[in-house]
Amino acid sequence: MIIGTRGSKLALAQTEEINNSLSKISNEEIKIKIIKTKGDKITNSQLYNMDSKGLFTKELDKVVLEEEVDFAVHSLKDVPTELDEDLEIIAIPSRESPNEVLISQYNWEDLSDGCTLGSSSLRREAFCNHYNKGFKLKPLRGNIETRIQKVLKGEVNATIMAEAGLKRLGLTKYIKKVFPTDYIYPAAGQGAIAIIARKDSDKKEIIQKLNDYISFQQVLSEKTILEEVGVGCQWPLGAIASMKNNELVLNSILLDKKGDTLYKSSVSGSIKDAKEIGVKIGREMIEYI
Repeated sequence: MIIGTRGSKLALAQTEEINNSLSKISNEEIKIKIIKTKGDKITNSQLYNMDSKGLFTKELDKVVLEEEVDFAVHSLKDVPTELDEDLEIIAIPSRESPNEVLISQYNWEDLSDGCTLGSSSLRREAFCNHYNKGFKLKPLRGNIETRIQKVLKGEVNATIMAEAGLKRLGLTKYIKKVFPTDYIYPAAGQGAIAIIARKDSDKKEIIQKLNDYISFQQVLSEKTILEEVGVGCQWPLGAIASMKNNELVLNSILLDKKGDTLYKSSVSGSIKDAKEIGVKIGREMIEYI
């Protein structure tokens, strides 16, 4: 069995997580093949200034389709809403934290007008504007460790990252603050790993054993909003699903670049209706774009 992955430390940590889980339920030898993606090669531009569709996944999809690897491991938030017709998300293992975190030597409350925020996320920039932080925004690309070091060296005063990546790399000591998901809404699917294979793969049965139903349904509802709206990095959109009183609750927000709220919604229902809940919000949201 061959797993395809990007070569970053985070991608490899996620792949090793899947490898370890598979090893417990399969006696088959597992190998890892590293694939370089377009997103890995571009380090000097804001993601939302580029055609971001499949930026971190396209090359991996290709090797899955050509059967060079049996399946690929992705950060779900990087996966486009439209997959090749011969591919599918086979499993979403139990989701890690979806929260956003502050990396800084300063408290969030002490960061104000004139401070520099390093970011390549339109959503994160918009939330900073939403809270009237008055930051000077500076592009910040690179792997997690690189971005942390740029903050520690004072190249920027702060950055905002996904908590999940820091947890998976054992770097939580650098977290200054964990933001509640109703303060800074995360990207749809944040914290989740997607395992993508061919629809006709003979490995589907074993891969599906790694699926966590609740995690799968939650991120399905979130990503369905993007599918309905048809946006990637071009709009500041956050979505987060959770379970409350045995129901799935999907919260979503759409901001403009200045941070003003264009649309905000919370819809709940049966977890089996996750996709329909996402469709409802997406169809309402699109009226505000």
